[in-house]
Amino acid sequence: MSLAAVPTDMSHELVDYRDVDPVGGGLHFLRDSLDCSNLGVSVLDVEAGWSGKPHDHADDGQEEVYVLVDGAATVTVDGETFSMSSGDALRVDPEATRTVDADAESLFVIAGAP
Repeated sequence: MSLAAVPTDMSHELVDYRDVDPVGGGLHFLRDSLDCSNLGVSVLDVEAGWSGKPHDHADDGQEEVYVLVDGAATVTVDGETFSMSSGDALRVDPEATRTVDADAESLFVIAGAP
């Protein structure tokens, strides 16, 4: 039995990210499924060679933390490139433009909040 969108009680939610439809080729937005009001949580599960769109969160004031759970990736923040490997975490200011490029099959957990 899948646990996606199975209501538990009013104090918590349990979701399998693989049951949440991805956008952009592998980005699973979990905020709505988890009924989060102040925190955005996403899982990025992509193949080698995947590239994300450059973006920022200046409009919503959301800083983000990218945790690379598995794989290898390059993240560019305001023109500065960071090579990431499993276990690395990177915090990004809301106004900073960021782009993720998967150097290998990669799994990120991304958390963001104003």
